[in-house]
Amino acid sequence: MTHVVTEACINCKHTDCVQACPVDAFHAGPNFLVINPDVCIDCGACIPECPVEAIYTEADVPAAMQEYVALNAELSGDWPVINRKEDALPEAAHWATVADKRAELKHP
Repeated sequence: MTHVVTEACINCKHTDCVQACPVDAFHAGPNFLVINPDVCIDCGACIPECPVEAIYTEADVPAAMQEYVALNAELSGDWPVINRKEDALPEAAHWATVADKRAELKHP
């Protein structure tokens, strides 16, 4: 089992979760984080660290967010590992309250 970053992270990109990860499973894109399912050890340390509650265990990903399971796996192969805390995106406070942000995700 793995953990999955979902839509709430888009345009926020808080990295508190990254610091909590003991195995460097997080990868960073322009405005989103993902977890590499092949590296995640299912420890759960990242979940309480996410201020926008974007991280779920794979089994608990809401039905409307199921596409993020595959998206995390795909994008973790394209994006670099992030293993230290960085500042959140400048408008993170605004985007934290926005729903239906999938179209905002920036990736190749």
